Amino acid sequence: MTDNPSKKSRQKSAVGLKYQQNNQDGTSSGGAPTIIAKGFGDLAEEIIALARQNGVLVHEDPYLSDFLATLDLGQEIPDQLYHVIAELISFSYVLQGKFPDSWAKIHNKVSKKV
Repeated sequence: MTDNPSKKSRQKSAVGLKYQQNNQDGTSSGGAPTIIAKGFGDLAEEIIALARQNGVLVHEDPYLSDFLATLDLGQEIPDQLYHVIAELISFSYVLQGKFPDSWAKIHNKVSKKV
C-alpha cells in the first residue's frame, strides 16, 4: 500500500507580514515587509482568526504561504517577492479606501473618501 501525496489533505498554514510605510515622524522607514507570525494546523487557524478579528485582510495563496513559511520570524521578505507583496499590500489599501498622499497629488481624481 502506498500513500498518494496528491490525495492527502494539505495542512493549513499561515504567515503574517507587517509593513510600516512611514515612521511616526512621517519619514519613510525604507524597510521591507517582515514576517511577524507563522504557524501550521491549529496555530494557523488561530493566526487567521486573530487577523480577521483585527480587521487585517487575509490573502489565501498556498504557494506564497509555503515559501514565506521557510523564512524566520523577524526576517524581511527577499527581494524576489517585493513586487508580489507590494501588489498585495497596494490592493489591500485600495479595498480599504486608503490611498497614498502621492496618488492624490499626482492624480487629482483620487479621493480618500469611499
